[in-house]
Amino acid sequence: MDFQLLLLTIGVSFVLAVISAPLLIPLLRRMKFGQQVRDDGPQSHLKKAGTPTMGGVIILLAFTLTFLKFSPVDTNFYVLLVGTLGFGLIGFLDDYVKIVFKRSLGLTALQKLFGQLLFSGIMCWLLIANGHSTAIGIPGTDWSFDWGGWFYYPFIIIMMLAISNAVNFTDGLDGLLSGVSAIAFGAYALVAIQSTSFAAAFCAAAMIGAVLGFLVFNAHPAKVFMGDTGSLGIGGAIGAIAIVTKSELLFLIIGGVFVIEMLSVVLQVASFKTRGKRIFKMSPIHHHFELSGWSEWRVVITFWVVGIVLAGLGLYINKGL
Repeated sequence: MDFQLLLLTIGVSFVLAVISAPLLIPLLRRMKFGQQVRDDGPQSHLKKAGTPTMGGVIILLAFTLTFLKFSPVDTNFYVLLVGTLGFGLIGFLDDYVKIVFKRSLGLTALQKLFGQLLFSGIMCWLLIANGHSTAIGIPGTDWSFDWGGWFYYPFIIIMMLAISNAVNFTDGLDGLLSGVSAIAFGAYALVAIQSTSFAAAFCAAAMIGAVLGFLVFNAHPAKVFMGDTGSLGIGGAIGAIAIVTKSELLFLIIGGVFVIEMLSVVLQVASFKTRGKRIFKMSPIHHHFELSGWSEWRVVITFWVVGIVLAGLGLYINKGL
């Protein structure tokens, strides 16, 4: 593995994002692609209304150009590309419908589900054609179980849906998802190197540079938001990397912040529907801390630190360090 080339990938992707952002942000502003803010959310967020969104195109553009340039081309390469750009396309359409057609919910749940199933299905087809192992390993052990393709491929379809939505829930504060995802991609780059999944390593590297370059403009106070274009694209990339590196269950640890965010939403909804009571002041859980008096920057930094700890724990369990 050429580590210098991997570092170059991160650097080039970062520079592309930093260069393209000042060109695209004014364009998004002129096209009136502004953020819509929930009235029932933290009052401090109301001032964010109108901030350009759909900035995920910056991330996907930097990622795509760099990944195509540096990554070795094999079946995993196409799986990673479909996972990232396919889910990013769903997010782009969702953002477009929200903004252009003034539909606050964007695509319908059925339309979004169809798109996620479509691209997950294409990924499965590519994996089957490549003879991808259907065994699922237990992190930190030599144990694994293989119940065949009838179980594995529905499992990874559900996994792609769950990861992309969990990552999407995490995008709610300036710089939160950009930072947490950069940490997760850093951990997965090491996992990919260890598993000799070089296309996955370059995918992670390209995403590290892209999200860090975007973070320059997304840190508080944000000049641009990534929208579902970015969050679903990031989620698709993380899910695809976890699959091709055969570290499907390791996501529960490395992506622990995303898991916590999703669980907070599930628990909140379940509690309200069954008991008529809310567990958190607001979900996802990062809003609970805001409404508890934490500053936005304090919440973001805390979640970054938790992300670093969980990424380190995941690498330790995976014997990656």
